[in-house]
Amino acid sequence: MEQTLYQNHLAILEEELQVAMGCTEPIAIAFAAAKARQTLGRMPERCHVKCSGNIVKNVKGVTVPTSGGLRGIEIAALLGLTGGDADKELAVLTAVTPETRDEARRLLGSGLCSCELIEGVANLYIIVEVEAGDESALVEVVNHHNNITRIEKNGKTLLQKDAQQEAAEESACDRSLLNLKNILQFADEADPADLAPVLNRQIEYNSKISAEGLTGKWGAAVGRTLLERQDPPSLELKARACAAAGSDARMAGCSLPVVINSGSGNQGITITMPVVVYAEALGAGEEQRLRALALANLISVHQKKYIGSLSAYCGAVSAATGAACGVAYLKLKGKIPEEELYRVMSDTITNSICTIGGMVCDGAKSSCAAKIAAALESAFTGLEMSLKQRVFQPGEGLTMDNVEDTIAAVGRMGRVGMKSTDVEILNIMLGH
Repeated sequence: MEQTLYQNHLAILEEELQVAMGCTEPIAIAFAAAKARQTLGRMPERCHVKCSGNIVKNVKGVTVPTSGGLRGIEIAALLGLTGGDADKELAVLTAVTPETRDEARRLLGSGLCSCELIEGVANLYIIVEVEAGDESALVEVVNHHNNITRIEKNGKTLLQKDAQQEAAEESACDRSLLNLKNILQFADEADPADLAPVLNRQIEYNSKISAEGLTGKWGAAVGRTLLERQDPPSLELKARACAAAGSDARMAGCSLPVVINSGSGNQGITITMPVVVYAEALGAGEEQRLRALALANLISVHQKKYIGSLSAYCGAVSAATGAACGVAYLKLKGKIPEEELYRVMSDTITNSICTIGGMVCDGAKSSCAAKIAAALESAFTGLEMSLKQRVFQPGEGLTMDNVEDTIAAVGRMGRVGMKSTDVEILNIMLGH
């Protein structure tokens, strides 16, 4: 693989696979609030949070870590203000202590923090404005959960990123270069020493929260429910259960950190756990597991680049499809010709996203675990079909002439076609 392309793929992994504690939307609010307080230089007397509809949707139903079981924009902002560490970015709430948590809970409903839905902005958009005496500060986050685009203090701009600056900064990670052939070549040729630091961390963190979800009482216990279906469970059922269990814990406020993909911890867990479960069962070595996981992560990012970080399209579909391709790599690499492996993965992607693509995202909450389980079931069915040379044909719905066009078509449906769905979901959730 050409070195520039190799480094691009590696940089995408390093940028995407960040550590986050809790659902990334309330964490992004806490991060912005902590940065606003840091900029102000003291605890504010007033705080106003403005959010896009997709942020509101994904904060409304999910428990905020370290909050003691509370939900919502206000508590996320207050935790960031009272105890968050802005320098930790998406791990901002790891600095919260019992004392700062109690202070945040005491301030709930005091009028210190107000919230507002803002329309006509990016899907991922947050502004936190704080004041104390005659001083003020503002922090704006756009497009990515830790992407601060503006900082102001006392009306003076300290940081301002325009679209051109942002594009220049992101040029080292050109996602438009992703396609299945390049991803497969990267997985084959990557130096394990390059992959290990970021992927072993993903395996470690996401495996821990999965285990917590299977042993603790979290959410609706979707993962545990799946395991109780069979004794012993099939390998596929175990893989689905382990992924769902991580989401069970995370959506219910478990404070264990996760490694995300495409801005989502649920997607990071969905990609990781099936590859981990199958690698162990198949006796795959560490190198093979790293290559399969790199491929799974990049295939998910490849799909999401068409859809965006937040939309009405459930990202578990993209993640599950990537995971199924990772499992295919574990099973088949070195056992069949490369062109046949490419066909199996192409057909797995087509079968998966042309079955369950379009499953709606109605916010982060306990049912995300069940959606993960459903998405993985569809993806594994798609893999099983592809192994038997069965695939949906061009012209059938959104199935196009090749896998790349099919991914783009489904992505367009998720990004453009489901915009009105996204608006209506938000209206229903807000009682409009």
